[in-house]
Amino acid sequence: MVVTDRKLIRGLLHIGGKQRGSSDSSTFDVTDPSDGSVIATVANGTVEDAHACVEAAAAAAGAWGAAAPRERAEILRRSFESMTARAEEIATLITRENGKPLSDARSETAYAAEFFRWYSEEAVRSSGEVMTAPSGANRIMVLRQPVGICVLVTPWNFPAAMATRKIGPALAAGCTCILKPASDTPLTALLVASILEEAGVPPGVVNVLPSRRSGEVVATMVDDPRVRKLSFTGSTEVGRTLLEVAARTVTNTSMELGGNAPFLVFADADLEAAAEGAMIAKMRNVGEACTAANRFYVEAPVAEEFSRMLSDRMKSLRIGSGLEEGTQVGPLINEAARDKIDELLSDALDRGADVVTGGGRPDRPGFFFEPTVVEGVAPDSMILSEEIFGPVAPIVTFTDEADAIVMANDTEYGLVSYLYTGDLARGLRVSEALEAGMIGLNRGIVSDPAAPFGGVKQSGIGREGGHEGMLDYTESKYIATNW
Repeated sequence: MVVTDRKLIRGLLHIGGKQRGSSDSSTFDVTDPSDGSVIATVANGTVEDAHACVEAAAAAAGAWGAAAPRERAEILRRSFESMTARAEEIATLITRENGKPLSDARSETAYAAEFFRWYSEEAVRSSGEVMTAPSGANRIMVLRQPVGICVLVTPWNFPAAMATRKIGPALAAGCTCILKPASDTPLTALLVASILEEAGVPPGVVNVLPSRRSGEVVATMVDDPRVRKLSFTGSTEVGRTLLEVAARTVTNTSMELGGNAPFLVFADADLEAAAEGAMIAKMRNVGEACTAANRFYVEAPVAEEFSRMLSDRMKSLRIGSGLEEGTQVGPLINEAARDKIDELLSDALDRGADVVTGGGRPDRPGFFFEPTVVEGVAPDSMILSEEIFGPVAPIVTFTDEADAIVMANDTEYGLVSYLYTGDLARGLRVSEALEAGMIGLNRGIVSDPAAPFGGVKQSGIGREGGHEGMLDYTESKYIATNW
């Protein structure tokens, strides 16, 4: 699927190495968030198609699981090289269906490809263990075996990276999989599948099922006893529902759920570095990221200066269509996303907050919202308790380290936290106290294919990336023996 112009794209299901329409011939439209125009019509997968995906994955599972680790590694390596060679094509497609600026889409493409390179290297390192039992009576052998058929459900905000972050370790471990991409952004997932096929992935090993019937088709697959893994990235609300579905068959689950990341700035921090880090943590992907800084807690002596520095940077950003070179702020994914930001901001203002910069919708087509900074935010404001998922930065001041930690941890989420300080001892002390699976210490970005990505509390279960990411797609088999 090569995208070089603005022609209408037609996307088909990818099942068993073949592209086909849905069983009932239904389709759905994919739109460009920058102007609402239809860019694609995509096959709308059904329950029957979901069954077909499981059949295809089951038929391919034996041979793929038995394939030599080096064979799987070489396929993943070729997939990395192909994604790198076709980076501009992939980035353009991401921007067309997601709306993010091309600069962000290019960064995502490079990040997404790295998961294939990392797991091409991990595929040959799925080591087990051998030890003597403490009693001396026998040997303990532990093998790592593929968990089985995997259902991978990905969100719209990083349509390439969220797919490769799941497919890479699944394939490295010897699993077959069915990818259910977000219906807002299915085109990138279909392109990734075609790249994998060209790199040598056998038919049925990777299947892609776009569908507007998300709950129905995912439940159908997870209810099949041959499916042994469900990996989901998305909202905590949907994650809870999927955990209930998985409980029916006691299916292995990985959940990368919502976030409400605090960003702490202490008075001894390098404020220039903190402001630059805040822009990365807040505005990467126009704020539509589970890792986005959601709440800014700034120590009182530097709060006014930090607010000014952040506001100056935010109001200088260029708003425009993601396909225009130089655009720094593209549209939000849809109207509902923009309406939610309006609601959160209005609530904060009703409770006494003040807008420093931004705060409105630009007068142009598409789902745009101005980069916004608000200060004087009341503790009971919705904007501090709910995930914003947009370009709005609420600032709260604090005077005591302990109070800052309490406020930062006062959430059901625990994905990532950020802090800036010039005191390394304080940085490590606060890092240990923050209830999050990841910490950005004097850094505005934490994501790395070589690092374990995931949260605590209601932000998730399991880890993606790093060595742990492949272990999540294996089962440990213990053999007791003597020789």
